[in-house]
Amino acid sequence: MAWPVVGSMLLTNVVELVDIAMVGRLGREAVAAVGYAAQSAHLVRTMLVAVGAGCVAVLARAIGGAELALARRQLAAALLVGIGVAAPVALVAWSAPVELIEALHAEARVAVLAAPYFRLTLAATLLFAVSVVLESAQRAHRNMRVPFLIAGLVAVLKIALNLLLIFGAWGLPRLGLVGAGVSSLCAESVAVISYLAAGRITAGSGTALLPGFAELKNPLQALREVWRVSLPAVGERLVMSVALLVYFAILARYGSSAIAAYAIGVRLLAFSWLPGLAFGAAAATLVGQALGKGRVAEARRAGWRAVVSALGVMAVLGVACAFLREPLARVFTHDQEIIDQLLPFLLMLALAQPFMGAHFTLSGGLRGAGDTLTPLLGATVGNWVLRIPLAFVAARAGWSIGWVWAALIVDHIARAIWYVISFRRGRWARPGVHARSLGAAAE
Repeated sequence: MAWPVVGSMLLTNVVELVDIAMVGRLGREAVAAVGYAAQSAHLVRTMLVAVGAGCVAVLARAIGGAELALARRQLAAALLVGIGVAAPVALVAWSAPVELIEALHAEARVAVLAAPYFRLTLAATLLFAVSVVLESAQRAHRNMRVPFLIAGLVAVLKIALNLLLIFGAWGLPRLGLVGAGVSSLCAESVAVISYLAAGRITAGSGTALLPGFAELKNPLQALREVWRVSLPAVGERLVMSVALLVYFAILARYGSSAIAAYAIGVRLLAFSWLPGLAFGAAAATLVGQALGKGRVAEARRAGWRAVVSALGVMAVLGVACAFLREPLARVFTHDQEIIDQLLPFLLMLALAQPFMGAHFTLSGGLRGAGDTLTPLLGATVGNWVLRIPLAFVAARAGWSIGWVWAALIVDHIARAIWYVISFRRGRWARPGVHARSLGAAAE
């Protein structure tokens, strides 16, 4: 179940890299414009991914318990929650794009250049809200390959449209940055259409996923359940996003080479944690469905089995990162000062791999059980009690940047320990807890 999730996430990361590489040919101001739009879009998308996590939790339990009518009501509620999160931001972005970009301290000419792209990108988040919820529904149904295939289709389409619209290939008008925004909007539209088609195909097999008008007409009971599970997940994403901004500000004390090293390291980090996220997604589905069937022991076994798999894969990645850190660094830069800053970061990243694998996977299992509060507490303590204060003390004391990188390790170790204790304690699996949640949503 994990490998298609890895494939989907890998495709998304590759498309983002190709996208910025293409826009880079338009000049520095175009790249800056994409950066300002990406900051706002990323914040909305992280919250929508959290809504998707809540969707998996409630749908997996309902599907596991063969409550398909309930699953359709919950999917309708999740769609309403996702659109409700994205719509206000898209509306404000469409109404006052220049003012919003200037609020991020952009230069006036960059704000004007970015405005059309900003509008299109934030409008695309409305479509992303629908596709991420429908994707989560497929994963809750143990269908991991459909999202992978759709991600491949969208990746090919996005890159092809970029070539056609940004640079005006085959006689089409050269739209520049606006072309990149149009291609994003078109790609998200195709994703939504593809998920709707996939849902209808599933319906033909007798296990309909897509809600009908009846489910959309009165979703209030299911809406409360989806929002109850999704709200802590949204909070977790916000806690982590703000913490990353503060951590970035602390790194700025060490100069531009440290910032450049962090920018490169984060790109590598995004690829390294994919297996942990994938096994977490698999654990969420398996744990949720097992609890829906009332099989607590099976849910426990699924969680621990996913952890063992994640540890094996990420330990290998950690060893590779430790021994290949200098060649990896030189792929991205030839600046020796940046390399000197990057090498200790990559070593810390290598050491963190097993801990990241454990906490990504177990937090996924906990979310699948409907416990999104424990991951929120883990992210809050790991980032705001450990990582940020330790990094701040190291920077204020004038210690080497290695100590700031080490704060990252402490965060991941603490979260891994917290999730192991929480999963072993088994509060998420107490008899009647998940049953009461389902019952409340079914009323």
